[in-house]
Amino acid sequence: MKTNTRFFVSTLLVALFLTLTTTPLFAHCDSYDGPTVKDAQKALESNNVSLVLKWISPEQEQIVVPLFQKTYALKTGDQEVYKIVEKHFLETLVRLHRETEGAPFTGLKPTGSTKKIVQLSDKALVSNQSETVLGPLSTFLNKVIREKYDKVISLEKIKNNSPQQGRAYVKAYVDYTHTIEAIHDLLEQGGGHAH
Repeated sequence: MKTNTRFFVSTLLVALFLTLTTTPLFAHCDSYDGPTVKDAQKALESNNVSLVLKWISPEQEQIVVPLFQKTYALKTGDQEVYKIVEKHFLETLVRLHRETEGAPFTGLKPTGSTKKIVQLSDKALVSNQSETVLGPLSTFLNKVIREKYDKVISLEKIKNNSPQQGRAYVKAYVDYTHTIEAIHDLLEQGGGHAH
């Protein structure tokens, strides 16, 4: 597949996935599975605060850097106290990161709470193998679009039999067409992190 075609297909699949999911695609930034927390844990292991600064704005550094230093200083002390302070640091970092996205922070989600497809997207980036995510994503999207399409086709046959059947058809038709329109809009305007 040519690079431009692969990019278009990848973009289309991601846009469609963003459209079809009710949970933000990148909500794993507030999870222990997410890259923000993983970078924070690496930073605390190596005493290197610069590993987390990319997740926040320059203005937020004045909050994160001193908190990081206090957290790191407690690392070799009472482990019960350290775990509490570490959690506070992680929550603060993620809350500030979510703030830069314009997204709410509702607390850190536990390990294992991230959707499988999002885990695959991260795995694809680490392994530099786009097919790791494109294959399962394509299968999922094909299934969802096919179901919406088939529902419209089946209801079209009976849409004029009664107002109730007509309304069922209209509901399915609107769902199907709005999904396609949303994909088009995302491709024209681009998708943001907070979708």
